Amino acid sequence: MFFARHCRTVWRLALPAATLLACTREAAPVRAPFTDDFGDTLGTSAAPARIVSLNPATTEILYAVGAGARVVGRTTYDAYPPRVRAVTDLGPGLRPNVEAIIATHPDLVLLYASEDNRDAARRLRAAGIRTAAFRVDRIRDLARVTRLVGHLTGDSAQASRTIDSVSVTLAHVRTATAMLPHPSVFWPFWESPLLSVGGGSFVNEMIELAGGRNVFAELPQPSPQITFEELVRRDPDLILTGPSTRQRMLSDPRWQTLRAVRAGHILVIDTSIVNGPSPRVGANTVGLARLLHPEAKL
Repeated sequence: MFFARHCRTVWRLALPAATLLACTREAAPVRAPFTDDFGDTLGTSAAPARIVSLNPATTEILYAVGAGARVVGRTTYDAYPPRVRAVTDLGPGLRPNVEAIIATHPDLVLLYASEDNRDAARRLRAAGIRTAAFRVDRIRDLARVTRLVGHLTGDSAQASRTIDSVSVTLAHVRTATAMLPHPSVFWPFWESPLLSVGGGSFVNEMIELAGGRNVFAELPQPSPQITFEELVRRDPDLILTGPSTRQRMLSDPRWQTLRAVRAGHILVIDTSIVNGPSPRVGANTVGLARLLHPEAKL
C-alpha cells in the first residue's frame, strides 16, 4: 500500500453508482457494531467529541462528513482542508507515539490499517480508547470507508451525500474521456530511487479515468521501483509531476533522452493527491482530465 511506503520515503473504474448508493442513511443515535480492516469489532457508542485521525484520507473524510471540528490530532502529512494545519501534529501516522495520542484525550482514533499500526491499535484499545483502522488505497475503498466513518461519527447522511457526489463526478469524467485518444503517461512518485505509479495505486485508476494510459500499469505494486533505462524504452507521451521536478527534468541531460521532456510535455499537477483517495478524488480526476485533454467538455 502506498500510504505506508510513502510515509517512509517522504510521503475501473468510476465507482458503480449501485455500490456507492449502498450507504445506509441511519437515524442517530443507532450505530450497529461492525469490524474494521484489522478485523476488530467496534460496538455501539455515542458520537465522538474528540477524534484523532492518523491517515490523511480519513482526515479529509471527517471534514467532508461534517466532523472536522472534532479533529484534535492529525499526521504531519495532512494538508487539506487548510484549517487542519492548526490541529496538533502527531507525526507521520505509522508506529505512532501512543502516549502523545492519549495526551490529546480522544474518544475515537482512526489509524491506517498497516501492520506497523497493529501494536498501537492494541495499546489504544487497552487504554479504553475507541480505535478503528482502515485501508484507503483504491477508489473503491473510499465509499466503504466514508460510510463507516459516517457511521462512527453519527454523520451518515452527509457521508452518503459525499459518496454520491464523488460517484457522479467520476462517472461524468469517464464518459467525457471514453472516446478520446489515451496518451501514455509517466507519473514519478520519487526520483532516487525512481518510483513510478503502478497498477496497484488509485492514481493509476485516476489516470485511466482521466483518459490516459499509465506506462507502468501492468506492474501490480502501488509504487514500483523502475530503472531509467526501462522508462526510456517505454518513452511516454506525457510526464506528470510537481513544478520543481519539472524544472529539474528540463535542465538535466539525462531526462532529455525522453521525448516528452524534449518536447516540454511535462504537465504540472498537485502531487499531494497521492496521499490517498479522499473525497476530493472526483475533483482531482476532473483536473487531471483537463490537463490530459484540454479539449474535453468537463
